[in-house]
Amino acid sequence: MTLYLNLAELLGARIEQGLYRPGDRLPSVRSLSQEHGVSLSTVQQAYRHLEDQGLATPRPKSGYFVPAERQVPALPQVSRAAQRPVEVSQWDHVLALISSSPQRELLQLGRGRPDIGSPTLKPLLRMLARQARRQDPEVLTYGCIRGELRLREQIARLLLDSGCRIPAEDLVITTGCHEALSAAIRAICQPGDIVAVDSPSFHGVMQALKGFGMKALELPTDPLTGINLEALEMALEQWPIKAIQLTPNCNNPLGYIMPEANKRALLQLAQRHDVAIIEDDVYGELAYAYPRPRTIKSYDEDGRVLLCSSFSKTLAPGLRVGWIAPGRYLEQVLHMKYLGTGSTAQLPQLALAEFLEAGHYEPHLRRMRAQYLRSRDLMVDWVCRYFPAGTRASRPQGSFMLWVEMPSGFDSQRLNRALLPHKIQVAPGSIFSAAGKYRNCIRLNYAEPPSAAIEAAVRQVGATIAEQLAETP
Repeated sequence: MTLYLNLAELLGARIEQGLYRPGDRLPSVRSLSQEHGVSLSTVQQAYRHLEDQGLATPRPKSGYFVPAERQVPALPQVSRAAQRPVEVSQWDHVLALISSSPQRELLQLGRGRPDIGSPTLKPLLRMLARQARRQDPEVLTYGCIRGELRLREQIARLLLDSGCRIPAEDLVITTGCHEALSAAIRAICQPGDIVAVDSPSFHGVMQALKGFGMKALELPTDPLTGINLEALEMALEQWPIKAIQLTPNCNNPLGYIMPEANKRALLQLAQRHDVAIIEDDVYGELAYAYPRPRTIKSYDEDGRVLLCSSFSKTLAPGLRVGWIAPGRYLEQVLHMKYLGTGSTAQLPQLALAEFLEAGHYEPHLRRMRAQYLRSRDLMVDWVCRYFPAGTRASRPQGSFMLWVEMPSGFDSQRLNRALLPHKIQVAPGSIFSAAGKYRNCIRLNYAEPPSAAIEAAVRQVGATIAEQLAETP
């Protein structure tokens, strides 16, 4: 263990033991440096790590403090088990959300977009420009259908942090994680097949199933631990399920991280019933705690897990560069990619490979994790302050999305319509369900650095919710 982690562990233990109480000032960087005989930068790294864990918070010109005790809303209720697989609906509502292009006058609190204004992205912009200036015909070619080898080699190194040892030749570059998920589904399933999903679930997967003529079986999902394994086992015994699709790390939209024991148990169920697992890990590297959580794929020994991810949430969605580790389904996935987009654009792949090789990725992730953690706490505080009593909210363990639940009977579609004159948009909960459940829920994005404008928008959302609840008979 490195020096800064040793120091962070020591300080964290003291905080959790109550030696430093909420609101207390923590020892200065200089005093800790002298006490433990380490450099100032080591102490600063330790404090950054404690920030990532939510155990320390900086105050300008005052040092580090133990965060004050905060009011935390009750968790959303565990979703109920579906009685049968259903055909996916809600496309019109998804289209309304994704059709709204970024506008200065519209504050989009519902889109799944990261903060793209961080200074740690400037090297990537320079590398994109440099690749274009080189006038190398290579960037204008189709490229290999598997993707740029330099980039695949860098991704293989990144995957070691998630517990995976996957060689570059077993990876396929895709046009974003969405294509990776779509190719994975089509590689395994046929029209009419059943796919088991967590619930609520990513609307992109829901609509992929709809487009491919497949059915979704929504599984009850705990907001802290993920899908109910007993319900999954019953479903596997009752229905001819072809695949299980889920986001176990920093889930979208609930934000949970599935416990490691649950991941192993889920894989064992899949092995026993011989079904594939399509694992979306697009948010895994944005977990607040260190080290980042392992993937289900890291336990996979027979190639039944198709691991999908991208740089859309950790860097920028406009890059449209993702990847898939398809295991035993490599040939089928390559065929589906050929039928979809063919090869992925060369220029962003080459710039990303250079960005990763130069060591810019990890500092960017560190900055984003700390920013998103601070923003999460502030967004939760605003929801507690401005939303009606009885509002429930998730406790994200990573990423930048908050799931908010209002009383039964509330209509988030109506809420969105009422917010349009105020130039605010949220993500209605119904789009995260195959059957249109969760109309009383919304998803909020807290990726952008906190500002007075965002606080005012959250206040307006809360006030509009209160007005509509007052009108409900």
